[in-house]
Amino acid sequence: MKQRIRTFVAVEIDAAVRAAADELIRQLAESGADVKWVEPENLHVTVKFLGEVDSRQLHQICRAVEAAVASQPPFDLEVRRAGAFPNARRPRTLWLGAGRGGEELAAVAREVDKQLQRLGYPRESRRFHAHLTLGRVRQGGAASGRLAELLAEQAEFQAGTSRVAEAVVFSSQLSRGGPVYEPLGRARLGGG
Repeated sequence: MKQRIRTFVAVEIDAAVRAAADELIRQLAESGADVKWVEPENLHVTVKFLGEVDSRQLHQICRAVEAAVASQPPFDLEVRRAGAFPNARRPRTLWLGAGRGGEELAAVAREVDKQLQRLGYPRESRRFHAHLTLGRVRQGGAASGRLAELLAEQAEFQAGTSRVAEAVVFSSQLSRGGPVYEPLGRARLGGG
């Protein structure tokens, strides 16, 4: 029987960066805006979202991710600068960006994209923008203005540096309490 599993590829962040990001979430939550905040244990940087995949392809997906990162050396990723998509005045997705290490992560994303295209997954049409999603705005309102102000105040926020030594293939099960992520496979950078 064919089973579909919601799947994505990501890099995890260090506990100290996670704690700093969680502190920023608490500060931004003071705006009162209607935002679905990401739980601290779920904070990560998505490299590629695959959507619903056939469970029988998971082994191939994990092997493709291993091949993609085998030649990429481990690196440090600086997590900094609060922002929003599409912009701070009309925020839909709140995030922390990448400083040093962002280019290396973009190279990992390109290689993952290339390897997964060989399995039939379409290449990304948008330029990769390394970011750590903090929350998704559910709807606008008066509090959105305050949220934009807080984002502007935190534009230079420094969450710290996280060592990126592996890419992880995750499943994502949606539940009432929010998504539950489970690692399905880990691929060491540098093939180690």
